[in-house]
Amino acid sequence: MTNNVITHPASRTVCYLSQTYPGTRHDKRICDEEGYTFPRNAQLLQDTGFQGYAPQEVISYQPKKKPPGGELTCCDRFINTVIATARVTVENIICGIKRCRILKDTFRNHLPGLDDLVIEIACGLHNLRVRHRHPTEHFDLFVFVA
Repeated sequence: MTNNVITHPASRTVCYLSQTYPGTRHDKRICDEEGYTFPRNAQLLQDTGFQGYAPQEVISYQPKKKPPGGELTCCDRFINTVIATARVTVENIICGIKRCRILKDTFRNHLPGLDDLVIEIACGLHNLRVRHRHPTEHFDLFVFVA
């Protein structure tokens, strides 16, 4: 089963979940079928599975692949590092969704629409957990020094 998620890195929540597609399906193909719409000048961090996906009026960042028999420039390697660093947050969000074990194990229930419901509940539980986390309190050591 395959889904695409759109996340918000600052709030660490799932903003959009695609429908569930059976079997293996390419990420870009899911994007083309879903017809995502983004606000103007939104920033979109993509991984290499979305090669060639460029929505209009959106600023897309995607890592560059090494050319065959060549090397990436220093600037391209730096940009790839920045993108990879930002994508760590997205991967952590996906791991938070997969905390529900039903998503990791073999799904044996074949009732229609239940696979979509399970992933929706998992995303909702992740968003609930994130919104109700207690922010770490700022502890100033120098207050006690005086």
